[in-house]
Amino acid sequence: MAVGGAALGLNAISPGIWPERPLFGLNRSHWARALPAPNPPPTRDLDADFVVIGGGFTGLSAAYYLRQVLPQAKVVLLEAVRCGNGASARNGAMLQTSTEDTYMEPDVDPVFHRRLYAVTRDNIERIRRLQAVTGVDCELDTRGALQVAFTQRDAQAMPRIAAKLRAAGLPVDDWGAEDVAQALGTRAYHGGLYEPASGQVHPGKLVALWKRAAELSGAEIYEGAAVTAVDEGPRLSLHLANGITARSPHVVLATNVYTSRLGYLRAAVAPIVNHVAITPPLGPSELAALGWSRRIPFNDSRTNVVYAGLTRDNRVHIGGGVEQYEFDDGLADPADHGAALGFLRRELARLYPSLADAPFERSWWGFVDMSVTGASSVGRMGRHGNILYAIGLSGQGVNFTSVLGRVLGDIAAGKERGWSWLPYLNHLPPYVPNEPFRWLGVEAGIGLLSR
Repeated sequence: MAVGGAALGLNAISPGIWPERPLFGLNRSHWARALPAPNPPPTRDLDADFVVIGGGFTGLSAAYYLRQVLPQAKVVLLEAVRCGNGASARNGAMLQTSTEDTYMEPDVDPVFHRRLYAVTRDNIERIRRLQAVTGVDCELDTRGALQVAFTQRDAQAMPRIAAKLRAAGLPVDDWGAEDVAQALGTRAYHGGLYEPASGQVHPGKLVALWKRAAELSGAEIYEGAAVTAVDEGPRLSLHLANGITARSPHVVLATNVYTSRLGYLRAAVAPIVNHVAITPPLGPSELAALGWSRRIPFNDSRTNVVYAGLTRDNRVHIGGGVEQYEFDDGLADPADHGAALGFLRRELARLYPSLADAPFERSWWGFVDMSVTGASSVGRMGRHGNILYAIGLSGQGVNFTSVLGRVLGDIAAGKERGWSWLPYLNHLPPYVPNEPFRWLGVEAGIGLLSR
């Protein structure tokens, strides 16, 4: 009892012992080269009907949808650095249907599976239509996506998984090893599950698309506008690092791993480090030797998943495999990016021997907010119920972020009943304790998954 009481006491006072620091590292990924030019920060105090904090996929799409459902509302978006500086332009560029916790999972309720698939597939088409509206080509390619079998045992389970998913209404096919080899140009896998509506995108250009869509809809976007504190009340006051104050009766937190820096949702998610690298453009002979004829992006069946894709300008990018957590939700440079990069080099050579000596033109790392279950959460909170949020968008957030941007718009307009079927609505993930128990738990979980 004494040990348990001491642990509870330490858990309670831990945030005071190890306060989090509001670090905003610059995004130096390949995708960041295509980010739109940043807007200036505000030079005077702001008043708005809605203030969105965070200029990634979630925040930008939320600003867009807020203006769609409430066209008379004044919507202001505040981004600490520049739009797309966080996870939105640091990811693996796959645009997939379903969600991290349901993708290729056969034992999900079939009715929910079918409905979620329809919504996420529709979202891809919404992005396609927005390309025409905004004039931004985000390099959306929907040739489908593959989950490939890393082991023979994984491959043996895939026909059963595909049959159950098809019975739920998802058009998933199981491919043999030869089908995978012909499509991807590698014989490293024993089979795969093919889903035809998914695909890939240029994340930096997708940020540009959502920013343009939000601005065309009438939202005001300010960058270099870091919010340092939120004073709650019927009308919230947001204090910016440059001394400006923004006031609004409603605030949307679209801040990913930075949410806890504002004092919210620390117990819901933890920031996990992910690593990605990309080659220079391949020449015609190199591309022919690769044999990636279908240009389909893929992820493997390992728990610590490895994923890869081929860009329009013929660069190979590869990521994942090694997950890390830094003590106290640390957002500083991880110490072992070099080791993670070495793993990705070896993995690329294993998949494509012709690239064994190919250099990486650029590599990067970034944080995603991961919940214990891998599930997201979206809803209302705060003493006055006027803080909206979306968190836990790791894994397959490139697509689902803007689905939740749409949900946030509907919540703001009082239309959330239409999303009552969504289990992520107003349902927080399981509790994540404070330090040092957080570090111990996350490290133990990562170690278990790795094994």
